[in-house]
Amino acid sequence: MNQTLKNLIAAEAKAAQLFQEIENRNIITAGKTEKEVNTAVFQLADELFGVKKHWHKRIVRAGANTLYPYDENPPDLVIREDDIVFLDFGPIFEEWEADYGRTYVIGKDPHKIKLNKDIARAWQECRDYFFTQKSITGAQYYNYCVNKAQDYGWEYGGPIAGHLIGHFPHEQLEKENKRNYIHPENDEDMLAPDTSGNKREWILEIHFVDREKKIGGFFEQLLV
Repeated sequence: MNQTLKNLIAAEAKAAQLFQEIENRNIITAGKTEKEVNTAVFQLADELFGVKKHWHKRIVRAGANTLYPYDENPPDLVIREDDIVFLDFGPIFEEWEADYGRTYVIGKDPHKIKLNKDIARAWQECRDYFFTQKSITGAQYYNYCVNKAQDYGWEYGGPIAGHLIGHFPHEQLEKENKRNYIHPENDEDMLAPDTSGNKREWILEIHFVDREKKIGGFFEQLLV
């Protein structure tokens, strides 16, 4: 394992601790707005790790907003009883990026609970598939994730299924350069090295939705 990957894994371990503490402190509760939860998590990251920098916008989505992918900016919603919520945060630990996403179900709605379980299982299955490949383009891998959503009876909710990750600030993820993303127009082998000959590291994100019931679930972490 190279040092870059070791550093990324260490950063992700701290992100996992942050998310565990979010649960321990019951930060995500009915009656709070998405913005209030967002602020509380930002303050918690500062309290626990002194983190004040996040390499991408901090996302808290509840209810119908869980249908929206990253690029959208829906209006601030209040978390309701029996709601579904997901978080997507990119804290920077000692100049190394993490990108971590999890879904939470407030209440006991079986359809939402199933969605939450399905995205975790699907993430693992997509991860396992990746490491059986000797060559795979971003487009091929994106299509695999889309088909996995259908296997579970959901629709894939996002225009990408992940992206490059690295030292802050990592290679600029310009929207027009699809090769930086697990994207249907990325025809480059994800396992190919970067322009300096170094191994590239990826984030895998899974976003499944049910547009009829207006709910979505999100699961994201380092593809390792």
